Amino acid sequence: MFKPQAQNPVLAAGFILAATAFIAATTLLAKALGTEALGPALHPMQVSHGRFVFAFLAITATVAAMRPRLSRPHWGLHMGRTAFGWGGVTLMFASVAHIPMTDATAITFLNPVIAMLLAIPLLGERVGPVRWLAAAIALSGALILLRPTPASFQPAAMLALAAACVMGMELIFIKKLSGREGPLQILLVNNGLGVVISSLAVLAVWQTPTQEQWAALAGVGLLMACAQACFVNGMARADASFVAPFSYATLIFATLYDFGAFGVVPDAISLTGAGIILAGALLLAWREARQGRRPMPPQALSR
Repeated sequence: MFKPQAQNPVLAAGFILAATAFIAATTLLAKALGTEALGPALHPMQVSHGRFVFAFLAITATVAAMRPRLSRPHWGLHMGRTAFGWGGVTLMFASVAHIPMTDATAITFLNPVIAMLLAIPLLGERVGPVRWLAAAIALSGALILLRPTPASFQPAAMLALAAACVMGMELIFIKKLSGREGPLQILLVNNGLGVVISSLAVLAVWQTPTQEQWAALAGVGLLMACAQACFVNGMARADASFVAPFSYATLIFATLYDFGAFGVVPDAISLTGAGIILAGALLLAWREARQGRRPMPPQALSR
């Protein structure tokens, strides 16, 4: 049994905001690696491989230093969660190489909505009218971001939409794992299995990175390990209904980073679609809190 942390909402909000800044930074590095900013573009599977390898090294060092009490993992749930997590991360990294980070990040915020829809057949949950309304609002925002006209359609946005769907399935496994094992053990097992899966997948597309790309790959993994640690600490110190809205600050950091590094300014369509998705996701989080459920932040223990 792990000892619960003392409740501290202010500190929890700080941890979650730090996590969102780290997550947006990993997306920025993934975009640099997937374009030619640091050398010949790397395949998204190689970027996700670096994410898992270096995150696993960081988390292993943390476990060795803290020596938490570990229990027997539920390997089936961990395998499902990690497989979908790896797929979602890879698709997300593929999308940001071709579309603005604002659009890709906003579209992946659909994953709690996708998880809600998947929970109907997989977890036997019942969905009321407010939750259906939240899903409809969020999905309409995604439709705007897809720009579904022959002149403006962004095929790469479908990669972000696929990432949201896959990450939604990952959230189903996270919900099943929550309460069974300690957060640090979940991160250790998840990243360890991620190393195995991504190492097998990257064999077909491997190319030797430049020195700058090795540094960026290490940055992706270390920043993600920091983000996961911040999420764990934030979720442990306040109710999920309180911390969930702060997790959407990822969109703000992604927009600022994309502008600072690549000079990308979101247009009116991007801002409108992102705003509508956020409205739907926040409505869902509010409804979950009112019903006594734990609303899962979109990146909680994910990526």
